Amino acid sequence: MSPETTAATNPRQEVVDWENPPQPPTDLIFDDGEPLESNRHRIAMNALIRSLQQVWADRNDYFTGGNMFVYYSSAQVKNKDFRGPDFFVVLDVDGSYSRQGWVVWDEHGRYPDVIVELLSESTQEVDKGTKKDLYERVFHTRNYFIFDPFDADSLQGWYLDASQKYQPLELDSRGWLWCQSLGFYLGTWEGDIDRETAVWLRFYDASGNLVLLPEEKTAQDAEQERQRAEQERQRAEQERQRAERLAARLRELGEDPDML
Repeated sequence: MSPETTAATNPRQEVVDWENPPQPPTDLIFDDGEPLESNRHRIAMNALIRSLQQVWADRNDYFTGGNMFVYYSSAQVKNKDFRGPDFFVVLDVDGSYSRQGWVVWDEHGRYPDVIVELLSESTQEVDKGTKKDLYERVFHTRNYFIFDPFDADSLQGWYLDASQKYQPLELDSRGWLWCQSLGFYLGTWEGDIDRETAVWLRFYDASGNLVLLPEEKTAQDAEQERQRAEQERQRAEQERQRAERLAARLRELGEDPDML
């Protein structure tokens, strides 16, 4: 069996010296021109990306992306065997700059730690089979989730056990799945995002609070500021009324409050 055949069969087995990596191909493609399955799929992907970026706005040690190629072996490039997760997160990397795609040999061998695939009729068999197998055996992605944006009851997830095998995650009483890698739950939320009302896949923190989108966080901050201003106004009004009552009492006692 030739080295190229071995690499194509099990790309993870390629021996790569990350201190002196081989020169990567110069003809990588980062856009296949294929749109997402639907506008809802696009919104669902962006909701996961933007909410994670919002809640981790003070962090620069991760990269999150979606619908972009993940290049993991030279054999894959030659075979044009592209794998583009709908949503993924890589932890403990320099997230201070953007990427056109995720090129494993340019990232010190780092693969996605979390992947979410958004199912459709045309992709669900691949997402549940070929891709799940790839993410388990080659990527060793710690948490893998699937969800159909048009089926509120479709959420499933797996975690990688000590033997590097996927084990199913159990839904809790709310129908959520815990993502140990991120420290968040993945669960459904019904509402409007980008002018489309649907049941969306969203992140929740360990206390069960919804991880907000940037515009939701802005609205929340504005509402909290409005409430704070109203509380200050009420306190000022209470203080004014107290001062008026005190002044009235002093006048009853024959004292001029303005002279005190």
